[in-house]
Amino acid sequence: MTPLTIGLLVFAVTVALLATGMPIAFALGTAALAFMVAFDGLGSIAYVPETIFAGLNDFTLVSLPMFIIMGAAVASSRAGSDLYEALARWLHRVPGSLVISNIGACALFSALTGSSPATCAAIGKMGIPEMRKRGYDADLATGAICAGGTLGILIPPSITMILYGIASETSIGRLFIAGIIPGLMLTALFMAWALFISWKRGTRLVDADRIYSMKEKLELLPRLLPFIVVIVGVVYAMYGGIATPSEAAGVGAMLCLVMVVVIYRVWQPAKLWLIFRDGLRESGMLMLIIGSSILFGYMMSSLQVTQSVAESIGEMQVNKWVILAAINLMLLVAGMFLPPAAIILMTTPILMPVILAAGFDPIWFGVILTINMELGLITPPVGLNLFVINGITPDVRLPTILKGALPFMGCMVVAIVILCLFPELATWLPKALMG
Repeated sequence: MTPLTIGLLVFAVTVALLATGMPIAFALGTAALAFMVAFDGLGSIAYVPETIFAGLNDFTLVSLPMFIIMGAAVASSRAGSDLYEALARWLHRVPGSLVISNIGACALFSALTGSSPATCAAIGKMGIPEMRKRGYDADLATGAICAGGTLGILIPPSITMILYGIASETSIGRLFIAGIIPGLMLTALFMAWALFISWKRGTRLVDADRIYSMKEKLELLPRLLPFIVVIVGVVYAMYGGIATPSEAAGVGAMLCLVMVVVIYRVWQPAKLWLIFRDGLRESGMLMLIIGSSILFGYMMSSLQVTQSVAESIGEMQVNKWVILAAINLMLLVAGMFLPPAAIILMTTPILMPVILAAGFDPIWFGVILTINMELGLITPPVGLNLFVINGITPDVRLPTILKGALPFMGCMVVAIVILCLFPELATWLPKALMG
């Protein structure tokens, strides 16, 4: 059996295991162990503990639970609703102002939490009822939050980019900084569509004639500015060479916990325990997934699958952009069925040799990959954000939510095309700041 045939068989078996509902870590680990034993014999089991623990022996991984705690602390407070209300007051007279405010709040809140579902839940619970009450159509109100929540995996700090950095052995600091301009560009594209469709539909706000005083516009800022300063500080510490990602994440998590206690009075032991419990649960899950993916990558490499795929693609007499288009299509299809963590950790070991052989920048490709993962979060049949929004607004049917999200998916495709035409949008800032 050729390595390419083995690769197809591995992919089919892994997808079948995931389709049964088996946890990602167990599915990846089971597939890896089964193929190692089948092709290398029972003796290969001896390499399993060493491979997993050697892969997890990476100081960079300390940043994962710290960023998760940071996000859990912010998500437990009223920061999301305050962000939404503050932006709504400043943009009140702009066409589509409430949708634009919600998208802006999603962008800022997702930067604080790094979690797409948490952003959808926090902003959507307040924003969607307000938009519908003030005259916006249900499809636009739900679709905007559904898409806006995905910004959390592109705008730093991003858990998804940490996973890609670990899997591809690229700088997490450079990946974070590479996501800033594309993240802002995608946010602007979302806002532009919201403004256009609101203007085209002639949406008239119920309280469009209300005027907010400057005092009303400024009164929420003292609560929000400290969190924004923490994000800017964490990013600056990493990019300025002041601290490693792990050190910056630790300080950021501590400061967010302190501010949640001081500003939002979340000081009760029961509420603090929930923050640590959720952080521990998600961190443990991600560590299990990473450990299993390391074993999965070892299996693919030992069976020569990775090398054969890269060699076969390298021998293809096609333009490198055709290869990239095929990769994007593959990622889009995978995103319809699998969560981002599984896709990144399964495909990155295979795709990296191909990307490097084609002459693409791995940092730039990390941004392209992340936008593809954003698409997967709002693509049926298992688009996570679609179901989160449906849970918040059970009276709005899934087809209506999907209808509202489709134009924003188009914005993501446009962003990928723009990044292909102008890769400097992702690569210039890391080079300018980090050399």
